Amino acid sequence: MTEEKKTTAKKTAAKTTEKKAAPAKKATATKTATKTTKTVKATKPAAETKAAAKTVATSKLGGAIYATGKRKDSIARVYMVPGKGNITVNGTPMKDYFKRAVLQMILVQPFDVTKRDGAYDVVAMVTGGGLSGQAGAVKHGISKALEKAEPDLRKALKAAGFLTRDSRVVERKHFGFHKARRSTQFSKR
Repeated sequence: MTEEKKTTAKKTAAKTTEKKAAPAKKATATKTATKTTKTVKATKPAAETKAAAKTVATSKLGGAIYATGKRKDSIARVYMVPGKGNITVNGTPMKDYFKRAVLQMILVQPFDVTKRDGAYDVVAMVTGGGLSGQAGAVKHGISKALEKAEPDLRKALKAAGFLTRDSRVVERKHFGFHKARRSTQFSKR
């Protein structure tokens, strides 16, 4: 009888371990399945929009002059085509994207200096930074594209300082200070 009890005990122990192990495997399998579906859903729209933006840019701007402009933390990809002087930034007209007149003036400066108003259409894609930095980046990109299109304009653009990348960026915060240079308030006691 003792042998029969030992064998039945072994069998029941084996069955309980199988029952405990089996649901755990199923749970991990479903968790991984949900994780993979979430990541696929999250990555698909971003990839599709990037691909769509690239196809639109390349199909419409086949023979465009390309230049990259930078200012602060902003990077602008500028495509320039002979046209009527339309400037679009990130798919919207310049006047809707940069609502302040000062920023609109900054974008048009390279055309004013070179006397090329209305000669080229510009399509710019800007990322990073704020509106001021983005306007400066687009201006830098337009200036570089104008130089590529007409190399004899280099002298006027260089004299105005539009071809030089403005390397001034925000100074980092320092230890013991509130901001980069702002110190704590003086306390006599």
